[in-house]
Amino acid sequence: MITNRVVDQAIDYILQHREEEINLDDVAGHCHFSRYYFCRLFKDQTGESVYGFIKRVKLEESAFRLKVERERSITEIGADYGYSPSNYSSAFKKHYRMAPAMFRRKSYQQSMEHPFFHHEEWRTESFEECSRKITVKQIPDYRVAYERHFGSYEELSRDWSRFIEKNRTYITEETRFLERTYDDPAVTETERCLCDICMSVGKDYPSENTRIIHGGRCAVYHFKGHAKHIYAAYQTLFLVWLPGTMYQLDPERNLFDLYHMVDYDTMYMELDICLPVKERA
Repeated sequence: MITNRVVDQAIDYILQHREEEINLDDVAGHCHFSRYYFCRLFKDQTGESVYGFIKRVKLEESAFRLKVERERSITEIGADYGYSPSNYSSAFKKHYRMAPAMFRRKSYQQSMEHPFFHHEEWRTESFEECSRKITVKQIPDYRVAYERHFGSYEELSRDWSRFIEKNRTYITEETRFLERTYDDPAVTETERCLCDICMSVGKDYPSENTRIIHGGRCAVYHFKGHAKHIYAAYQTLFLVWLPGTMYQLDPERNLFDLYHMVDYDTMYMELDICLPVKERA
């Protein structure tokens, strides 16, 4: 868990400016810390250098866009993150051990080994099956208390238990539980995935660890089933549903899950996957 507020703010700053040329001095300056002290603090919390983190999130975001923005060229996407064609190919190969074109082709596969439930294959749904579970609608903003975690999404049930117990005093019938994920495990190494676990709170919540999760127009996939099938639902949205619609992801907002029911004994869940969308230009 990221426990230092300054590192938390630094991660937000990097994610918000990942399509720009930013460096250690920019991030340390934003956080009002000296370069030397901030470097140590960031690595202690994340296990990565500031430079390494910036480079990684740029490459992984570009890889995700190779996957979901099929109409755009590899050169265009690389340029969005400050790479020339040759430099992008070289940096991409070093990180993924394959060229961007090969990665894009492989990302279109609609079944393979599950990243969490190993030795279990997953498959995407058809466009028609998926569409029956989706409502495109306006989602409200949520003021939330949150914790930020790095690591495999399969371990979040343990983090959720601690989070709920710590905040039990503030949970009411109106409380909503949300999970904001920043990474696609098909693109990012599972142990480096970033996630905020959240619960809606009022203005009287006594903590600095609050923020607004912006809703807006979302494609809402109504999921009911075992936790192991959530990954396939996400991949269906990315690989099957989005390419067949008038919509594209809105990069200004993060996707999130809104939980309605969880049975921890059976891992049966009912939740809404809220995918921020806008009409294609």
